Amino acid sequence: MAVLTLTRDGPIATLTLQRPTIHNAFNPDVIAGITEVCTDLRDDPAVRVLILQGEGPSFCAGADLNWMQASLNYSREENLADASRLDAMFTALDTLPQAVVARVHGAALGGGVGLVCCADYVVAAEEAVFGLTEVRLGLLPAVIARFVTAKIGFGHARALFVTGRRIKAAQALAIGLVHEVVPTDQLDQAVDRVVRDLLQAGPRAIAMSKALLQVVRTGSLDEVRRLAIEAIASARTGAEGQAGLRAFLNRQSPPWAPEQK
Repeated sequence: MAVLTLTRDGPIATLTLQRPTIHNAFNPDVIAGITEVCTDLRDDPAVRVLILQGEGPSFCAGADLNWMQASLNYSREENLADASRLDAMFTALDTLPQAVVARVHGAALGGGVGLVCCADYVVAAEEAVFGLTEVRLGLLPAVIARFVTAKIGFGHARALFVTGRRIKAAQALAIGLVHEVVPTDQLDQAVDRVVRDLLQAGPRAIAMSKALLQVVRTGSLDEVRRLAIEAIASARTGAEGQAGLRAFLNRQSPPWAPEQK
């Protein structure tokens, strides 16, 4: 049985985790599948937006219990390799040049929060619950720490890491973990609105903005200044930027924007 599916509708791809009976928990197959999808999409100019969602009652409830049980017998080297593959998955999603929208319902726990933190825009249902519960198992959210901290800041990450507390969507919105909270029956409409906004943006501009943010997050001041100067110069002289500016000045829609219905 497939652990995930990828569907396409024009410039929109939808990646659905498909392990509903266990709340779409991670196992090695899920990790490999998400990594492969991101690797394939990275160089696919036909796809401009990736929607990430889970089938069934939850978005993603973290690690599969069977996988966790198997890890009890892993050697240190096997655990290092396992963690490296998990890190590669999150990195692939986090650095995807296309816009990533997370559609979150039910539970997003542990690594599920990691997925949320790697999305560019997160829409959550009012009933959604988030938690970094690893400490309650004597573990820690190590691989996702850099993504979580970048998303919600050191202070909020610190509180969630050490308490293992679950929070509701309203609090997740307040700390910046999600961007929008809507009633469950309006989740799809809210995601559609976000996607429509994203399709109004130049795809190269989105990719360049995401690359710039990566450097802002991790680079030195000199690196950030250099890339920012080079990025705006490249955007202004590039085909997409030229077309967008001309369209704006002529009060026309840019060539990448879908026709208004």
